[in-house]
Amino acid sequence: MSRLGRIPVAIPEGVQVKIDGQKIDVKGSKGSLSRTLPLEIKAEIKDTMIHFSPTREGDTVNAQWGLNRVLVSNMVTGVSKGYRKDLEIVGVGYKAELKGKDLSISAGFSSPCIFKAVPGITFGVENQTKISIEGIDKEKVGEVAAEIRMIRKPEPYKGKGIKYAGEHIRRKAGKVAGK
Repeated sequence: MSRLGRIPVAIPEGVQVKIDGQKIDVKGSKGSLSRTLPLEIKAEIKDTMIHFSPTREGDTVNAQWGLNRVLVSNMVTGVSKGYRKDLEIVGVGYKAELKGKDLSISAGFSSPCIFKAVPGITFGVENQTKISIEGIDKEKVGEVAAEIRMIRKPEPYKGKGIKYAGEHIRRKAGKVAGK
């Protein structure tokens, strides 16, 4: 039995949830999301809670039960509060700026990298070294943040590159001159 799957998902005020067979539609102040559940998982609304239950037994069913409960919980949180990831740019001459809705990043290459705007995601830039990625879909926000970080991953010697806010980069010692 899944420990996470048993916990019902609370529906906050201002969020509407509609279940049509295996499809769940969640609508809130920030937007709307939908997801199709696997056939092994059944969802139903009781009072202001979404309850999930498996339709058959098995280890893979228990894993799907917990996973889909968490994914729907993320949808409810996303349409009510939204998600945000922050990135920091470290390095001399490294900077970011908005060009319309696209993000232009200068990270030590001969020309700036242009990261095209993704539908449902908004970019913000503070003082050219901090990037914020906001949206209602947690998966999409995390994926876009990871793709931007891959433009120039932080290197271990000087720590230059694009990193998550608060991420600790393990530093290596440089070469030592011989005696």
